[in-house]
Amino acid sequence: MDNIEKKKIYYTLFFPVLICLFIVLVFLFERGMGWDFYKAGIFPHDLKTLPNIFTMPFIHADLSHLLNNIIPFFVLSSCLYYFYSQIANKILLLSLILTGIILWVIGRDNWHIGASGLVYSLSFFLFFSGLFRKHIPLIAISFIVVFLYGNNVWHLFPWGKMDPVSWEGHLAGGITGLLLAFIYRKQGPQKPEKIWDDEDVDDMEDAEIQDDYRGEKDDTLSEN
Repeated sequence: MDNIEKKKIYYTLFFPVLICLFIVLVFLFERGMGWDFYKAGIFPHDLKTLPNIFTMPFIHADLSHLLNNIIPFFVLSSCLYYFYSQIANKILLLSLILTGIILWVIGRDNWHIGASGLVYSLSFFLFFSGLFRKHIPLIAISFIVVFLYGNNVWHLFPWGKMDPVSWEGHLAGGITGLLLAFIYRKQGPQKPEKIWDDEDVDDMEDAEIQDDYRGEKDDTLSEN
């Protein structure tokens, strides 16, 4: 492994590891102190909680909630930074902001916490971005995302009147990921275009001339 590839891997892992570590530390601190940080989440339609779009992803109800979010977030954010390194910071920040705003608008009047909105945004971005770019390696990532997290689509909508899961956060993340994939489809990695050089053109012209010559020769022979 050369130095360039090592640097790329370090860059790929730096922010995902840092964010996941911070999420875990917040959870441990909250539990260790016996506090409850749920008011750092979003309460839709309440202007006072709108700034909490920046803190909501770091707050989790219990260990199961934490693990269900932090593992897919690490995988998806690592894919984002590896394959879309040029726009990864922008996509992650916009995912955080737009998902939070949409949730604040469409959410039920209840406290919403957790990083699941970010998970849905990243999964939808990676899936649709590969399709929009029509680039085989990125399309392959799209199908890997579907294989790993395809069942997420079933959690975009409520399954019960008193469903405790913030399906609105999932839906907000899905909408955000799709929008970002479309808006930034021309930025970042692109499908390589075929470039013809002069030698290729000359070879093609020579081949066409030879084919024409053979055709004329065959016609002459057939007339005899």
